[in-house]
Amino acid sequence: MIDGVVAIVGRPNVGKSTIFNRIIGERLSIVEDTPGVTRDRIYAKANWLTKDFRLIDTGGIQVENATFQEEIRVQVDIAIDEADVILFIVNGKDGVTDDDRFIARMLRNTSKPIICAVNKTDNQDQVHGIYDFYTLGLDEIIPVSGVHGIGIGDVLDSIISKFPKKTLKDKEGQIKFAIIGRPNVGKSSLVNAILNQERVIVSDIEGTTRDAIDTVFRNEGNDYVVIDTAGIRKRGKVYENIEKYAVLRAMQAIERADVILFVIDGLSGIREQDKHVAGYAHEAGKPILIVYNKWDVITKDESSMIRITEQIRNEFAYLSFAPILFVSAKTKQRVNQLIPLINRLYDYSNLRIQTSILNEVIMDAQLVTPPPSHQGQRLKILYAAQVSVAPPTIVLFVNDPKLLHFSYRRYLENRLREAFVFEGTPIRIIARLKE
Repeated sequence: MIDGVVAIVGRPNVGKSTIFNRIIGERLSIVEDTPGVTRDRIYAKANWLTKDFRLIDTGGIQVENATFQEEIRVQVDIAIDEADVILFIVNGKDGVTDDDRFIARMLRNTSKPIICAVNKTDNQDQVHGIYDFYTLGLDEIIPVSGVHGIGIGDVLDSIISKFPKKTLKDKEGQIKFAIIGRPNVGKSSLVNAILNQERVIVSDIEGTTRDAIDTVFRNEGNDYVVIDTAGIRKRGKVYENIEKYAVLRAMQAIERADVILFVIDGLSGIREQDKHVAGYAHEAGKPILIVYNKWDVITKDESSMIRITEQIRNEFAYLSFAPILFVSAKTKQRVNQLIPLINRLYDYSNLRIQTSILNEVIMDAQLVTPPPSHQGQRLKILYAAQVSVAPPTIVLFVNDPKLLHFSYRRYLENRLREAFVFEGTPIRIIARLKE
């Protein structure tokens, strides 16, 4: 679960991307001395102490009418709107500039907490120069060096202290499911079909649903929350600013959901973007139901369902465990099967296996197919334990974790699926050294 969202803003060439990379611990953002290199927002997940948060890197804002400035300002406005905390980066070596004053005025008009990090403050002599930045009218000024990592811990301490307090908005016992897919596959129509009423705007224009919309409803005495998300496009193919915003909202919806309904457009068929959309949910470890929509308008014969099922299995080999349902949101064909399937996938995702039975299955699997040897060594699984659910996570205590090859991990996963009902849910298998 994400505790907050942080947007990094500032004028060009102040070191925003360097600090972004320093916080997330990898070189995801392009770092170059040419102003204006980062034109689009870049998202990443970061962690500090016990807090997980999303970090948004933005393009630099300038007062002058430079190339891409209008697009960059829209990007920054969206990032600021989405953020819980704003990290405003300035360049300590340059002092306060007109662009800094312009950005500070823009930020002060928001209700968001703002931390001003004075970058390129590499030594004690330069620390004295940070006091000029109090003229920007911001309360918190912290000297940092993105290159050397100085002061980054202080900034992170301040950031997480400003995250909104978690509230128990969801009733206990509610099952939350998110409907995801690329634009115009019929997600909003599917929501309306499930709810049996026009709660969500339905349109044939791609990108109509721009935010994640939660709707609470009851079905046969049970409480549910359906999260309708904007269509996700592949990161490199997202051209409109508002769609980039939708990607972040959809990723957050996936993290909040208990079950994912991944919708494919039956008319246009499977596209490359679909694999990236499903990948977000798979990486998050969520149970997934593949919903093949617009079945009513597809030209088909008696073997169409079998043929398309095989195609889906080939294109989404990593989702071999996910059930497939052919529906029509328009005519409501098979829509009544969605809630029972959601219930099943939720239960399987939260299934706990008795330790003795789990070990019996794992040991039998080793006897039937022993692990292959590698450089004269062979994996020995000494003990197994399930450590968590949603997704079910199995820890194998072994003689050497490096000896658990991907293919044998897959073999063990298949044996677990044969022994227990894990329909629709990923299984995580972790190897640890037996001390």
